[in-house]
Amino acid sequence: MNQDDWVTSGKMGSRDAVLVFRTNILNPKTRKTLREAKSIRIDLQNREVTSSSSTYVSVEKLPICSDRRNQLKATLNSYSSCDTSVSSDGDETTKYIEKKPRTKQKQHISVVEIESNLNKESGYDSTMASQSNTDSTTSEEDQDPSSEEDNDCGVNMPAHQFQITYKFIQTETKLLRKIFNVHGLTEVQSESDFNLLWTGVHMKLDTLRNLALYQRVNHFPRSYELTRKDRLYKNIERMQHLRGMKHFDIVPQSFILPLESRDLLFAHNKQRGPWIVKPAASSRGRGIFIVNSPDQIPQDEQVLVSKYIVDPLCIDGHKCDLRVYVLVTSFDPLIIYLYEEGIVRLATVRYDRNTDNLWNPCMHLCNYSINKYHSDYIRSSDAQEEDVGHKWTLSALLRHLKLQGCDTHLLMLNIEDLIIKAVLACAQTIISACRMFVPNANNCFELYGFDILIDNTLKPWLLEVNLSPSMGVDSPLDTKVKACLVTDLLTCVGIPAFSPEMRSFYTNKSARQRSSSCQRQVDTTDSSATLRSTKTKKKPFGLINLTQEEQRILRSARLQYMRRGGFVRIFPTEDTMQRYGQFLDSANGIPLSTPNVQGQTFQALVTQHNYNQMLYSNLFCHGSRCIKDDNSQESRIEQYERALETDSEISFLKKQTVEKCEEEGRRLRKQLLKKIGSGSTLTHFQARQTFSLYLESVLRRLTQDPKDSHEKIILKFLNKYGGGVKPPVLFRNTQNISKARSAMVAKLLGDFLENYKRDTEAYVDSFDHFGMIPTSVYSLFLMHAQESDLEAVLTHHTNITGIMPFLYNRCGLSVPSTPPIPSGLYGFLRALPAMVSSSGFSRDVSKYDGYFKNYDKNCENIRDISLRSKSTKDIK
Repeated sequence: MNQDDWVTSGKMGSRDAVLVFRTNILNPKTRKTLREAKSIRIDLQNREVTSSSSTYVSVEKLPICSDRRNQLKATLNSYSSCDTSVSSDGDETTKYIEKKPRTKQKQHISVVEIESNLNKESGYDSTMASQSNTDSTTSEEDQDPSSEEDNDCGVNMPAHQFQITYKFIQTETKLLRKIFNVHGLTEVQSESDFNLLWTGVHMKLDTLRNLALYQRVNHFPRSYELTRKDRLYKNIERMQHLRGMKHFDIVPQSFILPLESRDLLFAHNKQRGPWIVKPAASSRGRGIFIVNSPDQIPQDEQVLVSKYIVDPLCIDGHKCDLRVYVLVTSFDPLIIYLYEEGIVRLATVRYDRNTDNLWNPCMHLCNYSINKYHSDYIRSSDAQEEDVGHKWTLSALLRHLKLQGCDTHLLMLNIEDLIIKAVLACAQTIISACRMFVPNANNCFELYGFDILIDNTLKPWLLEVNLSPSMGVDSPLDTKVKACLVTDLLTCVGIPAFSPEMRSFYTNKSARQRSSSCQRQVDTTDSSATLRSTKTKKKPFGLINLTQEEQRILRSARLQYMRRGGFVRIFPTEDTMQRYGQFLDSANGIPLSTPNVQGQTFQALVTQHNYNQMLYSNLFCHGSRCIKDDNSQESRIEQYERALETDSEISFLKKQTVEKCEEEGRRLRKQLLKKIGSGSTLTHFQARQTFSLYLESVLRRLTQDPKDSHEKIILKFLNKYGGGVKPPVLFRNTQNISKARSAMVAKLLGDFLENYKRDTEAYVDSFDHFGMIPTSVYSLFLMHAQESDLEAVLTHHTNITGIMPFLYNRCGLSVPSTPPIPSGLYGFLRALPAMVSSSGFSRDVSKYDGYFKNYDKNCENIRDISLRSKSTKDIK
């Protein structure tokens, strides 16, 4: 736990010092070993002895298993360079700690004291010494670490001593919060007093304008030019017209409807085939469907329609796509990193080009958020098994393709080329926004999730770019890849290890220098100091003709590269200017996606510079005294194909669940029904909680029992409520579709529940008012209630009160009358669509009835055909 091990790029307290993040500290075993070593080191330093001889303490006598003893030996060896040294008495299995004297007096600690100290620190019992050397001996504390343990570990980190803080806004926080807490960062809710802001949405411009030198945010302004599907395709299309189709043939042919409906019809008549329809601003596969003809596409909202790639790369017959993680640390100069590991997502249903299967999202879409609801979806249970189930790693796929004789070297170079060209197509607008709104060059960074589809000729196609790629950890493989990704990202970007006094100084300095333009300028104070120092100091080779800003950019790029961890820099490289120089402006090096008017240059009022050319010339100069980065094609491809090296087992605190008691649930149900009959009512919060749990039970049935016949009811309810279901041929193929159909409806219901729970948080019962069911009693009921209990309470409350607080407020103007609820099992579910008023919603539910009728009619036709064929066989 040496402080210097967690700070790099500069000495502790210096301006260049940044925090170091590691995955091994997330492992509870590692943290426990560090605590044990720390306790021994503290006792060795604080206790003095009167004897003149060195005192030896045997580690072998400690009451711990052999694995933990070996870990402790290795940890103690790391401290031997400070005050202790490790020696041996000839027996290779026995090592001793020898405390060498600084003065005449020497330090001493007994084995008994070490034993008691270890027992006190780690909670070990003396019986653990006799337990077997297996993972099964790991205590429950190791398996389920609490947030308190994470915070206890973070107390000893430099980030805690420097009071480094972070803030979340609308993002997944499970993995991120654990990493931050373990490394000593503290969460805050302040609008401006933070060191790191991690948000899942676009940044507010006022927040960007007021950033201080030490603050970091995870988005660039106007990054929607790259992450919105319609803007991305338009920017690439503009580059195709300006620079040539052969250079930017990285996306399928696409059209934005309803604006380009005529162009779509012309293209379809010229080359028929299926088209995939996507909402312009959505994620996780929401609202995506495939049609065989443009006339099946609704015209009521803006969508992106792309040519469907009918010959994708398949693994064991299953379609797959890639999620690769791209880090951009700067747009001017452009610096792009690609993480060495990615995720390969496989569709659950085997791929079939038959047009009758176009409706099936579990065959044609590889999104995890869709396929996880399929009952045949296989999750990998071991992080070391990277090619098992429906989610692989990128390195496992490359090794698999290499065994098949595929050219993986060319494939990864094409993927790098695709990423660079996509960023180049959108960079001009983002650079302009950064100059207007970002006060310091290193304030912003961004991690993009590129979704890439590979066809059967190994040509990669860009599907979309995600603004905030999911950091969910639903499997050990997810945890392994994303934990390494986040820690390497934070180390590479560099969170400044500034003390509170330094932060206060730079905050006041930024406030004084802030102007309305917020364009990046050289600090005049530092500039004068640098000019004075250059008179007496000799500049390093290669920096003689560079300005102070260029020196800062070059130094920052080199320090980032030294901290890159598992990131691979793909721009700039040795062949950057040969391959992409034609797409950059010759005067300022900015990638232009719009033609220049004669006599007009981009950002003419800004001092002209060419940071891209400057950075390339200094990183890859050909002089004998130049410092070159080892970033060749061969080393990059080798890094992609190797497995991610980590032995850290990362576990999270499991939610404490109480086993449900059916008898207790029935008893509480009778009690609640009696109270409701006596005049008590459910609050909005209680009603929404009950309705949410009820729909979760329905969702569980959909995923576990595909033979259930309630999909049509749920689908009608979601559409009337304003769900995101589209009107393609949902149920045209009527053979063996129950699992996929249930998965599709379950996905829609899961998205609805996510939004519904978020809205429910606004309803809170701060106290028990007159006429409501006591909160303690109702919470106990929800803890033990089954689906039938929840349905009974909702039905009885709706029939008695005549209101539906789980869907509407009492003061709503468009609340429909309460429909009669049928008695019996699933009566509430059958009446659910009638509880929603169709007025006020843009979607016409009647057009879905045709699909349901066609589905039922097709089922009857198939049944008749099968009966006829059976009868003819009997006659023969």
